[in-house]
Amino acid sequence: MRRLGGVEDEEKWLAEGIAGIQHNAFFMHRALDANNLREVLKYSALMLSELRTSKLSPQRYYDLYMRAFDHLRQLEIFFKDESRHGLPVVDLYELVQHAGNILPRMYLLCTVGSVYIKSKQAPSKDVLKDLVEMCRGVQHPIRGLFLRSYLAQVSRDKLHEIGSDYEGDANTVMDAVEFVLQNFTEMNKLWVRIQHQGPGTVREKEEKERNELRDLVGKNLHVLGQIEGVHLEMYKETVLPRVLEQVVNCKDELAQYYLMECIIQVFPDEYHLQTLETLLAACTQLMPTVDTKIVLTQLMDRLSNYAASSPDVLHEFLQVEAFAKLNNAIGKVIDTQLEMPIVGAMTLFVSLLTFTLRVHPDRLDYVDQVLGACVVNLSSVPKLEDARAMKQVVALLSAPLEKYNDIVTALTLSNYPRVMDHLDDGTNKVMAMLIIQSIIKNNSCISTADKVEVLFELIKGLIKDLDGNATEELDEEDFQEEQNSVARLINMLDNEEPEEMLKIIRVVRKHLMTGGTRRLPFTIPPLVFSALRLVRQLESQSEDITGEDVPATPRKIFQILNQTIEVLSSVPRPELALRLYLQCAEAASDCDLEPVSYEFFTQAFILYEEEIADSKEQVTAIHLIVGTLQRINVFGVENKDTLTHKATGYSARLLKKPDQCRAVYACSHLFWVDDLDGIKDGERALLCLRRALRIANAAQQMANATRGSSGPVTLFVEILNKYIYFYEKGNPHITPSDIQSLIELINTEMRSDNNGNTRTHSDPFFSSTLHYIRFQKQKGGLIGDKYDLIKL
Repeated sequence: MRRLGGVEDEEKWLAEGIAGIQHNAFFMHRALDANNLREVLKYSALMLSELRTSKLSPQRYYDLYMRAFDHLRQLEIFFKDESRHGLPVVDLYELVQHAGNILPRMYLLCTVGSVYIKSKQAPSKDVLKDLVEMCRGVQHPIRGLFLRSYLAQVSRDKLHEIGSDYEGDANTVMDAVEFVLQNFTEMNKLWVRIQHQGPGTVREKEEKERNELRDLVGKNLHVLGQIEGVHLEMYKETVLPRVLEQVVNCKDELAQYYLMECIIQVFPDEYHLQTLETLLAACTQLMPTVDTKIVLTQLMDRLSNYAASSPDVLHEFLQVEAFAKLNNAIGKVIDTQLEMPIVGAMTLFVSLLTFTLRVHPDRLDYVDQVLGACVVNLSSVPKLEDARAMKQVVALLSAPLEKYNDIVTALTLSNYPRVMDHLDDGTNKVMAMLIIQSIIKNNSCISTADKVEVLFELIKGLIKDLDGNATEELDEEDFQEEQNSVARLINMLDNEEPEEMLKIIRVVRKHLMTGGTRRLPFTIPPLVFSALRLVRQLESQSEDITGEDVPATPRKIFQILNQTIEVLSSVPRPELALRLYLQCAEAASDCDLEPVSYEFFTQAFILYEEEIADSKEQVTAIHLIVGTLQRINVFGVENKDTLTHKATGYSARLLKKPDQCRAVYACSHLFWVDDLDGIKDGERALLCLRRALRIANAAQQMANATRGSSGPVTLFVEILNKYIYFYEKGNPHITPSDIQSLIELINTEMRSDNNGNTRTHSDPFFSSTLHYIRFQKQKGGLIGDKYDLIKL
């Protein structure tokens, strides 16, 4: 047993060992220079005796070993040159066996054995067999491991393999495999025994030291993987069973994990595929404490990459039924390792799904089967709390989206939403955003109501508050980004069949109505415009049909829209609801549905009267109402008069005089519409302008009273432009004298203020207007003659 000591003690012992090696190496090299074989053997044995120490940790023993190894290379060169020492290699091989201690004896034997094999005076397999057997004499774990590592190193280029200097028939390749397997077996036993060398109080330290030595054992498997001539049959019948026998029987967690990792890394992918059942069976026999998920994950990742390397290999996966075997093995591992955390199981499912999508992209049933197994595993956990497990579930759900670039395919997977149900609210939203981003990126079109239903179930975390949790804590910018993404999604739902599109609208509306007051202002507008798109497709269908099973009609869609916008007006977002009512009114007009259009206008006016109190919002609303009413030509005289009267009345009652003025002169366009079918009531248009002019005068007087000056003449200039517009369009009630009078009024206002002081500046807007009149005069013809009547 290695003596226990501190770091300082080990440093001292290492220094003593290195000093001993250097001292004896000096005399050995002097003997080498003198070609004195007797002295060479004496001092080389003394030098190698320093490796008999039991006081050093593996790391420091390695430092000592490398010092000796450097000198052994010089010794091998000496042994190779028979002219220097005068002994045949056969006699030299016998001579070094008389060394007093077994450890120096075995190092010398391995060194001379290397020369012996190179001389080809004896079969390589016999010498190697002899050496590997005699190395059993060193049973101390650390000393034995380094000795066998030295044997593996000096024999690597002397194995019987195809292409080597010692190449023979197939049996000689088998001899090389047998030698490496035997050396591997003994080294693994020594490695496992290290854990029993110290008391239980230092077990953790022992495990760390064992981990540092693992590469010495693993090198044998690397050699096996590189031997030329090890064909699939030999690997399947001899190599893999022998290696796995050691792995399973050693009953050691560290050894089993590392060696399985080595097997997966060093042997070819096609060999793994053809021996998949054997490999997976070994995985299920490992110790319960072995992290089997990493082993299986690495195996599936290698097989996935192999499948992706060439389409020509995919048939091999089908022949061996790789998916079924992997799926079955993962199930067994999860069942037997009861303490495996959720994240471990999810990692396995992610790797299996990645494998499935690469090897069997056309088998959606396989994909759904993996998701179903994930659901079963999560059944005991209503909501995941482990962040690492949730990250794996997101990776699991993202894989089909990335593979198929089409959410429609994912919507056919029955277990997809069931997996999402186990995510917490935050992660559910992240996954929902990934789904929407996939749809937008790939320009996917969701064209059936059933698929829309499934889709909105998947993204419900963005549409409503899950588990009654409010959204107030969410950052406003993030919240807006989420809702804008939902709005973009709604615009991508489409179907050329009106009946199916109406079903889609109803499904979307059903989900959106659960969104709460914060979400509706973002999600209702795209739904309304999506429905209006459908209305425009159906402009020719104006019959009044009701019922659930009849074809879609504009009237039926407008009923849905009226109910939808009514919800929005109570949010409250009355200004947004008013805009949508006006959009619907215009669409109803295009469909010649006068009562429907009138009803939407009525709702807009009610909102204006009862809900919109802010003066700025009132101004905006009035201009929207007037602009929409101007474009609509479906109304009869009575309805038209009622609505225009309301609009002009509201305009005149605005809070600020300038706002009143602008709204009133805008109403003039309600009485003179410049198209073939438009109304042309020039007298009422003129009345609006004169009323606006009176309001502008009142505004100027208020400015005189409050500021002592009349202020800018912008309102007068704006009204002048309206006069010019209607005059040019042929309104007979607008005369050149009206325009001239208004120009003189503006000039008067600009020349002096309330105190009779002369102004020096001019109004650019007014100057541009006069320039326009002069330009029209210069045109000649009818236009020129018309403008010549205006005297500037």
